[in-house]
This record gives sequence, C-alpha cells and structure tokens, in this order.
Amino acid sequence: MLEKLKRRLNLTNNDKDALLQDLIDDAEQFVLSYTGRTALPVPLRGAVCELAAGSYNLLGLEGLGGQSQGGVSSTLDLLPARMQAQLNMWRVGRVG
Repeated sequence: MLEKLKRRLNLTNNDKDALLQDLIDDAEQFVLSYTGRTALPVPLRGAVCELAAGSYNLLGLEGLGGQSQGGVSSTLDLLPARMQAQLNMWRVGRVG
C-alpha cells in the first residue's frame, strides 16, 4: 500500500516512507474503528490509501477548520461525504 500511496502523491524517493507508513497505519485504524471491524476488508484498502493521502495533504493544518485568503473562504472536509458513504456500507451492526 505504501507504493500506491507514493504514486498517488507523486513521490519518487524514499525519504518520507516512515511518515507515509504512519499515515497508512493511522488511516487503517480509523477505518477499522469507524466500521467496527477487526480486519480490513480488501475493498476498503483504497479508502485507507485515500485517507492517508488526505492526511498527508493536510499536514501542518492540524486543528484548522477552515481558512480565508484574498476574500476566498474554504472549509476543510476531513471525511468527505463520498468516503463516509463508502465506509458506512461496511459498518458492523451493533445490538444494544
């Protein structure tokens, strides 16, 4: 999955491999926690890679909910609706 993430981010050297692997591991733990699963289903590997790529692109913006620059305002969407819908399909039902 590391090589796939590097291709997605257009990174060719190995100097950020440890950071990228940390982001992959964190994304996988998020997906497992969100879905209530203990093992990652193969179809969700792409979601893990996408979440890791998003986390990489947001490095340095931790704690920021939005920004305004030159009269243009933008909001950071940490879990886009499309990704949430994909993960929701894999959630394990709980009995209360």
